[in-house]
Amino acid sequence: MKTLSIVIPAFNEEATIKEILDKVLAVELISNFQKELVIINDCSTDKTEKSIMDYKEQNPEAVINYQKHEKNRGKGAAIRTGIQSANGDYLIIQDADLEYDPEEYNILLKPIVDGFADVVYGSRFLGGNAHRILFFWHTLGNKFLTFLSNMMTNLNLTDMETCYKLFKAEIIKNIQLKENRFGFEPEVTSKIARIPKIRIYEVGISYYGRTYDEGKKINWKDGFRAIYCVLKYNIFSR
Repeated sequence: MKTLSIVIPAFNEEATIKEILDKVLAVELISNFQKELVIINDCSTDKTEKSIMDYKEQNPEAVINYQKHEKNRGKGAAIRTGIQSANGDYLIIQDADLEYDPEEYNILLKPIVDGFADVVYGSRFLGGNAHRILFFWHTLGNKFLTFLSNMMTNLNLTDMETCYKLFKAEIIKNIQLKENRFGFEPEVTSKIARIPKIRIYEVGISYYGRTYDEGKKINWKDGFRAIYCVLKYNIFSR
């Protein structure tokens, strides 16, 4: 029986963490996949940890692998901790907010289950799924970063910056990752693209974005860091 490890980095997400965990547990995965929830508390200063521990106690049947950083290290570092701690055959990244819908795991799993893919990206720009209308400049920035990444990797992704990335565990565990914040996305994409005969697929997903008042954390500095990371990991640190 196969297991999907769901890596959930969390920093000050007390308002949404229980709801996202409910959504993750409620999903019925195809092909009898089992779930392991790998939650990484990146030194939250609110009640995120209490919410997680209460949830774990209230749901003893759930396989919850809890990790904690003693210092805030960033989303990329939390994902690295999650990857190292995961025990599943496959691994997907899930933000602790409500921007992405766990009901769509099966859309990403299908190319894997059908034997076509080793890695699957969920694209917010493909298909007819629901998308919240938010920031023009964020969308333009995402598309520019994807375009730049594609130029360097010779891929034709539509959404390199997506949260939903599903990997065979043996592949992602064997990649040395370094970025601590949002540079994870271009770094992992550049390193995945260089693996010989890797099979990368992309599927359309929905997107329920947050405003900054609702807790969105990425900013323009992260955008410039992402440009730097595209160049660094495709040209200077190959």
